[in-house]
Amino acid sequence: MSGAGDHAREACGIVGVHSLQEDVAKAAFFGLFALQHRGQESVGIATGDGEQIRIRTAMGLVSQTFHEDDLAGLTGTHAIGHTRYSTTGSSYLSNAQPIRSQGPSLELALAHNGNVVNAVELRSELEEWGCQFTSTSDSEIIAHLLTNAPASTWEDRIAYCMRRLEGAYSLVVLTKDSMLGIRDPRGVRPLCIGALNGGWVLASETCALDHIGATFVRDVEPGEAVAVDGAGLRTVYQKRHENGRASCVFEHIYFARPDTVLDGKLVYTSRMAMGTELAREHPVDADMVIGVPDSAIAAAVGYSQESGIPYSEGLVKNRYVGRTFILPDQRLRDLGVRRKLNPLPNIIAGKRLVVVDDSVVRGTTTPHVVNLLRKGGASEIHLRICAPPIMWPCYLGVDLATRRELIAANMSVEEIRRLVGADSLGYLSIEGLLRTIGLPQNELCMGCFTGNHPIPVQLEMGKLALEV
Repeated sequence: MSGAGDHAREACGIVGVHSLQEDVAKAAFFGLFALQHRGQESVGIATGDGEQIRIRTAMGLVSQTFHEDDLAGLTGTHAIGHTRYSTTGSSYLSNAQPIRSQGPSLELALAHNGNVVNAVELRSELEEWGCQFTSTSDSEIIAHLLTNAPASTWEDRIAYCMRRLEGAYSLVVLTKDSMLGIRDPRGVRPLCIGALNGGWVLASETCALDHIGATFVRDVEPGEAVAVDGAGLRTVYQKRHENGRASCVFEHIYFARPDTVLDGKLVYTSRMAMGTELAREHPVDADMVIGVPDSAIAAAVGYSQESGIPYSEGLVKNRYVGRTFILPDQRLRDLGVRRKLNPLPNIIAGKRLVVVDDSVVRGTTTPHVVNLLRKGGASEIHLRICAPPIMWPCYLGVDLATRRELIAANMSVEEIRRLVGADSLGYLSIEGLLRTIGLPQNELCMGCFTGNHPIPVQLEMGKLALEV
C-alpha cells in the first residue's frame, strides 16, 4: 500500500546484459521494466563499450524516465541496470544506481540488491583510505571496496570483499569491457542467469529474462561470482558459507512476481499452496473468498479450491496509482486507501467473506481495507494472512519497520483482530509456510518471523545511518 502501510517494501531489482547482437541498453531497459515491482524510487542504466563507461540515472519509474534518445546514448556490448527501493540512504538522485567507482587501477559501475549491516564501519575505513563518497548508500561502499581492494585479480578482489562484507548483496558489476554477477555466501537475495542470442543476461528474477526473450540457464549460486566478456560466461570465484544458504522467504510470499521461478518453483504455485495451507489451518464458514490485489490473488484461489468456497474479485486495484508530487487536500487524504483499492458492493453485499492478504506489518492499512469492505456491505470478514506474524525487523534489504512498529511484536493475534475490525484472523504457521515453499528451514532466512537472522546483527542500523 504505502511506505507506512501493512506490506513489506520491495527490494531492488538488478539486471545485466552482454551481447554482440542486441542493443544492450534497450534490453536492460525492458529487463528493468519487468522488475519495476521491486522498486519505484529511481532507475539507472550503465553501459561499457570497451573504452568507457556511460551511466544515466533518474528519479521515478522506468517508463517515465527513459526515452529512445536516452537509450541511444548508452552504447556498448555490456549494460547493467537498477530499479531502487531505498533500504539504506534517502530517496535522492545521488543515491540512484548504478554507482560509479574509480580505484587506483580499476573503474566500474555497480548495481546492488540487499543491505550491508557493517556499512558504517566499512565507510569509515574507506574514508581513511582516501575514498570520496557522493552518496549515502551502502552500495557505494561495496563499489569502493571492490576498486580499492588490495588485489590484482577479480578472484582476489571478490574474495577480499566477501571476507569484509556482512549482510546481503546480489550485485551486477560493469567495467569498460566486461560484466560480473556476484551473490553473497548465504544467497539471501536472488540472482539468475539467462542465455540470449549468443550473449548472457543476469537478473533478479526469471520474469526479466522472459521479457527480453532470454532462456533461463541457472541461478548464480550463493557465494559465486560469474564474469561475462567476449570469451563467454565463467565462474571466477566460489565461496560456500559453512552454514549453507539462507534465501529470503519473503521473495516467495510477496516480492517476486508470480510468473518468476524461484528456487526451482513457480512463485504462483507456491502462493496458491499458501492459500491451501491457510484453508486447512484456519477453516471458516463463508460465502466467498477474495484476495487483496495483487500479491494475494494466487493464495485466495488456493484457499477457495481447498475449502470449496467460491472465489470472486471483491476489491479492484487502481494499477496506475504511483508516487506524485501533488499532495491531496484533507478531504482526499481522508479517503486514504480508496485511491488504491475500491470494493465491488454488488458482489460482496450480504456476503461472509474470507479475505486473503500476504502480510500485516504495522497494522495501519488493514483496518481501512476491512472498513472498506464493511461499507461495501460485507456481513462478515475473516482475514487470512499468507505469512506468519512478523515479529522482527529485516536487516538484509527489506524495509519492514522497526520492532516497536511491528504490530505482531507488540500485540496478540486476538488484539490485532480487534484492532483491524475482522470477525476472525488467522496467520499461516511457519510449518505450513515451509511446506508450500518446499525448502527446509535451514535454507531460508526467516529472521522476520523467528528473530534468527542468518547474519548476526549487534545493533539495528537505521535507514539513514550513513547520513549523520
